[in-house]
Amino acid sequence: MLIPGSKGILKQVNVPAPLVYGAVVLVLMLLGISVALSTQYVSDRVSRAEIEKLKAENLELKNKFEQIRWTLTEFENRYQDMVQKEVVIRTAFDLPEIDPQERQLGIGGPIPKAVESMTPAQKSAYVTERQVDRLLRLSEFELDKYSEVEQKLDGMKDRLRHTPSIWPTKGWVTTGFQMRDDPFTGYRRMHAAIDISNRTGTPIYATADGKVVEVGRQGGLGNMVVIDHGYGFKTRYAHLKQATVKKGQRVSRGEQIALMGNTGHSTGPHLHYEVIRNGKKLNPADYILNEMD
Repeated sequence: MLIPGSKGILKQVNVPAPLVYGAVVLVLMLLGISVALSTQYVSDRVSRAEIEKLKAENLELKNKFEQIRWTLTEFENRYQDMVQKEVVIRTAFDLPEIDPQERQLGIGGPIPKAVESMTPAQKSAYVTERQVDRLLRLSEFELDKYSEVEQKLDGMKDRLRHTPSIWPTKGWVTTGFQMRDDPFTGYRRMHAAIDISNRTGTPIYATADGKVVEVGRQGGLGNMVVIDHGYGFKTRYAHLKQATVKKGQRVSRGEQIALMGNTGHSTGPHLHYEVIRNGKKLNPADYILNEMD
């Protein structure tokens, strides 16, 4: 029934019940579709935001993995340095050498097939994890070997003090323990020492505890000092400007014994350094454990 204002005409309209029910159903359907679309829209917005967040996190993790891998490479280099020093120590003190194959600890094997289906990030994580595990195993092995060396050397303290083990001076190694053409005769001969070049007057140091047994001039070696360290070891320091110790004097490792010079058959100021054991000249580089400044 339609009721207008005071001047209008009253009207009555008949609406079939099915039409009313249909209108209600239509309104409910439109309302449901509207809610569904709104929910999907909100969900899409949330999904995009979540995806962007995950992408940012993934990039951050990738960068961190790269940093970790660079760090692991540095650790790998330090580990190799540690191994080389252990080898030098074992050589210097006649300790049993370790078979290089034993150091590998049997680490290796085929790469699992599951790795092929991994994402780049998962592969990076897998490789990094294996590298970390390998370094941990090798480090534990090397620590055990260092402990073994330490125990054996603990009872050799006196011998250690009398074994050449440091650089005798500062400078640049110009000639190693090798065959070479003699600069004065032109003949090829063995240079059973190392030559370290620097300015005249550069201090020369004893490389181990011992007793000075020779001080003086000897032919092509010029001014020289010879120290007897005991245990079969002797060291010779030649081409000196002058000695600062006397024959029969006791010296300690790192104590100054001479000044670098250019005496004897020498083409410039340098130190000719020899390591002798039981009368046999050895490569001095095998008896240097520290880094040169």
